[in-house]
Amino acid sequence: MKYIGAHVSAAGGVENAPLNAAAIGAKAFALFTKNQRQWSSPPLREESIAAFRENCRKSGFAPEHILPHDSYLINLGQPDDAKRALSLAAFIDEMRRCDQLGLIRLNFHPGSHLNLIGEHHCLEHIAYGVREAVDTVPNVMAVIENTAGQGSNLGYSFEQLATLMELIDRPGRVGVCLDTCHAFAAGYDLLTEEGYEWTMNQFRRLIGFEHLAGMHLNDSKGKLGGHLDRHQSIGLGMLGLETFRRIMADPRLDGIPMILETIDDSLWAQEIATLYAMPGAQ
Repeated sequence: MKYIGAHVSAAGGVENAPLNAAAIGAKAFALFTKNQRQWSSPPLREESIAAFRENCRKSGFAPEHILPHDSYLINLGQPDDAKRALSLAAFIDEMRRCDQLGLIRLNFHPGSHLNLIGEHHCLEHIAYGVREAVDTVPNVMAVIENTAGQGSNLGYSFEQLATLMELIDRPGRVGVCLDTCHAFAAGYDLLTEEGYEWTMNQFRRLIGFEHLAGMHLNDSKGKLGGHLDRHQSIGLGMLGLETFRRIMADPRLDGIPMILETIDDSLWAQEIATLYAMPGAQ
């Protein structure tokens, strides 16, 4: 069974996120647990924590189907030592917020070398930060999102993700979130049946589906291999509906949160219904 939802607003308090997800027919959701464009935010209030947990319970959202996302400011691969320490402190704070809310995963973009250090050196920085975070907050899994390879961002190849997991060396504490737009932009052909199977076999060989902790379901404005991180609504981009029919029919992708980050939130309920109408989704 597929657990499909969207990255919903937590405006007015995190407790509103599960209500917003339920309102669009979601069976999973993502959220920011703090303002994603600020380094620091007030601590979560006990009343908000209790209300979030209760609203999740009432709406039927289990922790394994909720995939919070960290702040866009965080760069665990930052070449500057002081700035990297700031990112690590913010990342650990977000892990703690997840733990307070009873959540077991935190999705994050690996990091960027900013053209100041080599790729492997940057991956080592990221791995150190993730180790520190999961050792500090033992109940929350760090979930690495693949990237489009735009600019100096790392994590665009399955080989890089596999290297990161090996460097982190915390079995069971690290997973991967596969973003369809990012994978396509990075050069993974999801359009054809042959390309889709090759991509999924590469994922199985290099990472393993047992480490797949979530997906972001996004169509793409950009072309295959264009490294353009531009999401589009389902069926309206370069990937088209057929790609998502393959995903819905793939039993290897059952049981994980599948999150829409498409560009028009007014279409989310329709997109969720469309995906659930596809064979294999129910």
